[in-house]
Amino acid sequence: MSKEILLMVDVIANEKDVDKETVFEAIEIALATATKRRANDDNSDIQVSIDRQTGEYTTVRRWHVIEGEPEDPDLQLSLEQANKRKPGVKLGEVFEEPVESVVFGRIAAQIAKQVILQKVREAKRLNIAKSYQERLGQLIVGSIKRVTREFAIVDLGDNAEALLPREEMIPREAFRVGDRIKAYLYDVRPEAKGPQIFISRARPEMLIELFKIEVPEIAEEVIEIKGAARDPGLRAKLAVKTNDRRIDPIGACIGMRGSRVQAVSSELAEERVDIVLWDDNPAQFVINAMAPAEVASIVVDEDNHSMDIAVEEAQLSQAIGRNGQNIRLASTLTGWILNIMSVAEAEEKQQAETANLQQVFVEQLGVDEDIADILAQEGFTSVEEIAYVPVQELLAIEDFDDDIVQELRIRAQDALLMKAFATEDQITNAVPADDLIKMDGMTEHLAKILASHKIVTRDDLAELSVDELMAIKEAGLNEKKAAQLIMTARAPWFENTEQGK
Repeated sequence: MSKEILLMVDVIANEKDVDKETVFEAIEIALATATKRRANDDNSDIQVSIDRQTGEYTTVRRWHVIEGEPEDPDLQLSLEQANKRKPGVKLGEVFEEPVESVVFGRIAAQIAKQVILQKVREAKRLNIAKSYQERLGQLIVGSIKRVTREFAIVDLGDNAEALLPREEMIPREAFRVGDRIKAYLYDVRPEAKGPQIFISRARPEMLIELFKIEVPEIAEEVIEIKGAARDPGLRAKLAVKTNDRRIDPIGACIGMRGSRVQAVSSELAEERVDIVLWDDNPAQFVINAMAPAEVASIVVDEDNHSMDIAVEEAQLSQAIGRNGQNIRLASTLTGWILNIMSVAEAEEKQQAETANLQQVFVEQLGVDEDIADILAQEGFTSVEEIAYVPVQELLAIEDFDDDIVQELRIRAQDALLMKAFATEDQITNAVPADDLIKMDGMTEHLAKILASHKIVTRDDLAELSVDELMAIKEAGLNEKKAAQLIMTARAPWFENTEQGK
């Protein structure tokens, strides 16, 4: 039998192109399975060890040694039981007892072959997963194998298949079995039936990878793609910059008579692609991204990461685009919240904001409307700016002399100090509820700050969003801490839900 095992190992290893160790392990599993069947005890822990040189094998049954009565006698022995069988056994050890080995016959050989085939399939799946894991972020080519309402299965060759979910397809794009397609590989997930490969034709990365193929200057790093935004199958915007001033990045991406951009568009169901010049100035980048609409004026709000864009009334519909497409793509491409309006609306909004600022300066600085108007027209947006801006900036204002500047700074600093005192009094006098103070992660000072903003109880905190909590500047919370506090406050809600079940 030992020679027969060695012969079988050689034959199967050569036939299935697997290493001998894999075959030995499969035979050991087969012999252990046959031993369990003979004893009619599938729950026991049987281990077979084959000598790799001689082919001889031994069989043992194993138990884990535990303290107290075993919960599973098939797999566990108490320390007392183990020491009765073999003195000196220690807690936590594995107790082994030799059992009669089964003969390596026809049944064991069949089981071994089944195990080997399973291991070969698993090895191939792992190799496929590994090879495609290394290709993440690239375009791959395959043929449509099957189409359902939820997805399409794409044959990649070499027994590999990919899943193209419906949401990752270009809308209204129809496939037939056998169609050759290109797609972007975005994920490889390990699953019980083998690794699953996921591809997309709708992601912005698909557009970027196609341009890398069509435009050699991108591969040579003369032209750099800075971002992309898509409305799949309809329209897209691609931001590019040049690392060589002699080369026009937009012209290079469009190609002679539009050949390069047309090749990309044809692959994406005639999706229209706007090539946009990237700029490190966010405002100029947004202006470029709004093309073909012309921007009349733009106001940047750094705090809210937004911009107000004004265009002429005649260009308003073009700037917005069909169903808001142009402004939406420009916003996605630039990463800014974009508010589009007509020039008249922008002027009206500017006048309202200027009037509000003037009122703030009049009330908090005790100045007349003329001084307040000058400060607003010069671009000052808060009392803090006046208090701490370099003196030279205030002196640069035509109607201001040294005395006016010094007086304005003193009044601004006094106003901020009074505001700080008022805030401190508000916090000191705030009375948070006990359940808020005693909550894990809460301090008394933080609870008072929250109470001063009408967040008095634990439930008040639980109803907030992370952004709303972070907006309380005095609290000084980062996103992680704010989220932790809110989830702690909501914990009783989940407990009540579980109890209700």
